[in-house]
Amino acid sequence: MTVPVERSRRVVSATVDPGFPALKDRVIARTGHNYYEDKDDLLYDRLRKRMRTCGVADCAAYQSLLDGAAGREEWPALEAEITIGETFFFRYAEQFAALRRTILPELIEARREIRRLRIWSAGCSTGAEPYSLAILVHDLLGDALPDWSVTILGTDLSAAALATAREAEFGPWALRTLDTEERARWFRRTPVRPGLPHGGYALRPAFRRMVRFERQNLLTLIDGSDRTQGGFDLILCRNVLIYFSADHVTRIVRALGERLNPQGWLLIGHAEPNPTFSQWLQPVALPGTVAYRPIDTPVPPPLPVVMPALPDVVPILVAPPPAPAPAAPALDLPELPLPAPIPRPAAAAIEHPLSPGDLLAEIRVLADAGETARAWRRLHEEIDGYATDSPLRYYEGLLALDLGREREAERALRGALFLDRGFVMAHFQLGLLLARVGRRGEAARALDNALRLAQGLPPETILPEGDGVSAARLAESARRALAGITGRNA
Repeated sequence: MTVPVERSRRVVSATVDPGFPALKDRVIARTGHNYYEDKDDLLYDRLRKRMRTCGVADCAAYQSLLDGAAGREEWPALEAEITIGETFFFRYAEQFAALRRTILPELIEARREIRRLRIWSAGCSTGAEPYSLAILVHDLLGDALPDWSVTILGTDLSAAALATAREAEFGPWALRTLDTEERARWFRRTPVRPGLPHGGYALRPAFRRMVRFERQNLLTLIDGSDRTQGGFDLILCRNVLIYFSADHVTRIVRALGERLNPQGWLLIGHAEPNPTFSQWLQPVALPGTVAYRPIDTPVPPPLPVVMPALPDVVPILVAPPPAPAPAAPALDLPELPLPAPIPRPAAAAIEHPLSPGDLLAEIRVLADAGETARAWRRLHEEIDGYATDSPLRYYEGLLALDLGREREAERALRGALFLDRGFVMAHFQLGLLLARVGRRGEAARALDNALRLAQGLPPETILPEGDGVSAARLAESARRALAGITGRNA
């Protein structure tokens, strides 16, 4: 999907540019991004970047440029600027577990005679979502795949995001929830190239050729200009609707429902369900998520919730009453060197405009958009004021890994563990890093710590900073990584 970028430091110029209100109204009308209705300074900051690139002085001059011959190329550039993609592979593990265990198997069984599947990823950004679906369908059909006609369509407003999607090459950040074996199975390493100064991961052709991409504004679903044919078995439109007005949302969802086959499925983002949707679609409760089907689709009785210790464990969103915490397993931790001393701010400078969570959200949006270098710089502008925040140190390590700064990544991950010895994801990522640089003994200890900590939690537990990864899935990934290092099963 694509989401606008939040910024912590406000730009006041929007209030003094007389041409801004008219340009703002025009941008919102064209893109449907009502998100910017009360964020003048944020929108102006994005507009100002395009104005500087085009060499114009103010909003009135920029509008004239958009109206002229240059507007044909500038509009897509502006739309890409204000809608920066937030995406990574297998995002929202609970929904992908529902796809693997319920939705896709049922569709495959229902389409077994005609051997055809049509899937649409609306708001696909740089392609991680439709490519994740391609991997999943490929695995589920197995040797039968050549006998099937599988169409996976990815659409997005941003032409720049779609160009990246078609290249199908990603940095480590977009693969951060995948273990070493999964990366090797689905991707191949690529050399240094512009935009990926330390190399990247190219999706293997078997998955890449299952997906095609088209540019589309979802507003075309309701203004009569949409050319997308109906008859989809599965539509994903996740974390896109929250940026439209309430009226647009209901009309878009109704239009999506009309494009489903009678036995089809619709998945939207966790924050986007609305009781109004039940006028056209039937909600179906699945473990950890809700899906929608056409109103006349017979809904089978709910499946019993079983939590096997497998990679596709489904988390439960509503937690049961807390049970007494199990005793923490003893950890074979190496002596962790202290992070480099962090200057303490003077008493008058202790107050920060951002909470750690707000800063982390800003950093994640930039990094998810592929701007890891910019996210790194932004984090380092602020991190000295958050000396004891282990998640920020963890993300400092992930960003360093994406930028090829392995020594800095190790230092940051060890810093996160110095602050929180029970940080499962930090142990796991440290283990993968140490294995990659050939320090097998240290890698095995870090991965073993991650495995034992994960095994000490209920299998369905969603790990902090794990982007939806459950304790059971992490334990399975740690076992595979350990087996690759030691040559034996953990």
